[in-house]
Amino acid sequence: MSQKMKRISIIPVITVLLLVTGCEDFLEIRPEATIPTTGIDYSKSENIFLSVSASYASLRSYGAHVFPYIGAFEIASDNADKGSTPEDNPPMLELDNLTYEADNGLINDLWVAYYNIVSGANYAIHQMPLFEQTLLNSADKLYATQCQGEAKTIRAYAYFNLTRLFGRVPVIDTLLTAEQLAAVSQSSTAQLYEFIEKDLSEAINVLPASYTNEWAGRITKYTAMGLKAKVHLYQAEWDSVSSLTDRIIASGRFDLLDDFREVFSIDGENSEESLFELQSSTLGKTIGEQTFIEYAYVQGPRANYPSNMQGWGFCVPSQKLIDFYSARGEVIRPETTLLYRGTLTPEGDSIKSICINPVYNGKVYTPSVYNNWNYNGYGFDHNVRILRYADVLLMYAEAKVQGAGYATVSGMTADNAVNLVRERAGLEALSGATLQQIWDERRAELALEEDRFFDLIRTGQAATALAGRFISGKHEVYPIPAAQRQLNPNLVQNNGY
Repeated sequence: MSQKMKRISIIPVITVLLLVTGCEDFLEIRPEATIPTTGIDYSKSENIFLSVSASYASLRSYGAHVFPYIGAFEIASDNADKGSTPEDNPPMLELDNLTYEADNGLINDLWVAYYNIVSGANYAIHQMPLFEQTLLNSADKLYATQCQGEAKTIRAYAYFNLTRLFGRVPVIDTLLTAEQLAAVSQSSTAQLYEFIEKDLSEAINVLPASYTNEWAGRITKYTAMGLKAKVHLYQAEWDSVSSLTDRIIASGRFDLLDDFREVFSIDGENSEESLFELQSSTLGKTIGEQTFIEYAYVQGPRANYPSNMQGWGFCVPSQKLIDFYSARGEVIRPETTLLYRGTLTPEGDSIKSICINPVYNGKVYTPSVYNNWNYNGYGFDHNVRILRYADVLLMYAEAKVQGAGYATVSGMTADNAVNLVRERAGLEALSGATLQQIWDERRAELALEEDRFFDLIRTGQAATALAGRFISGKHEVYPIPAAQRQLNPNLVQNNGY
């Protein structure tokens, strides 16, 4: 645990900073103009990271990466069911059944959370030039520039999720009054992607390739490159996907871990397979600053015991996913992904037969030895994996099969890339991999990692995979939340809602 404590020892500072950012709400965004700028000494280099640190903290929010997140990005897909008990949380059942409307509270939570991330990132972005103008040391000036790149990556990531979720949303990139916020209109999806790409391109140009171990988990230029590749993936811009993923592969900085199970373990956090993961920790404490994400907790085995080995039991693997693995003859990946009741884990934890659901998300399983928080604490030390090297390899393979003509530096073929992923999974190599085979590989590899729902949409598979639930022309995006349209009448509702 010492390494993990060291890694995010900055988080108590984040808490203090967030507490002093008083605000008035509109569109559920903290208007940046209300964040006090007095009291910050721009001549001190130790203050540079404070606002960026707060941006990282905003990623840990409930709406952005806990309950609404697993609902909209995974439970809505064919990989997962709501779980828990039948009567528990009707809004989540609506996401599972695709029967939600604009008044669904979880959808509003997503809007609020991602705009809060945007707000914090905007503040950090606008702070950095003040440090650059005031500081005398060139190394300090460069650090402020790099920190701005981190904040731009965080902002781009938030807008990428907002774009996938809602299609058209307002771009807020500067300080606005409440009255100005009341008048903002939505940008088109194309305009949003252009904005996101600009942020990421600028970040790539200034971010470092790596950090020392004490800063493990911070955003690097490869984080920004991987996210930018995914943004291009959603626009079918195959040369750009190929170019960016090829640069990541050719860097030699990343590799697949030999053991698939280790990828999702505490020991496997911030490994050579990780390009972006959200840091979560109890800091080795049983009480105190809540510097953890409850992402794993809300998916933990329901009604299990002892109490530190149970959670809410949501986002359970679907029978369709189980059958998919079985039909492929998979063993290695389902052994990690599927956590069955009535079994004993390799680490010695019992998943009791009395658990409500027959199977749970094994990728968030956290051994009891880590769960020491004073109430339950299941999975509080589990980082959220946002972007892995396996995803980079599969994006590269898809781009190549789609006809990307970019001359690669790595020399890797589409088959090479997809077979690296398959080899770890104990599967035979493919020759002449097809798009469907690559899409299936994405499903098998990234199951229950909040990738599947929008993968189905972007690849045109949603209407078939979600037959009986998915309405083409409607469910490609979620509704603009009713609460936000009350605050801003300029927001135009998406089709079908």
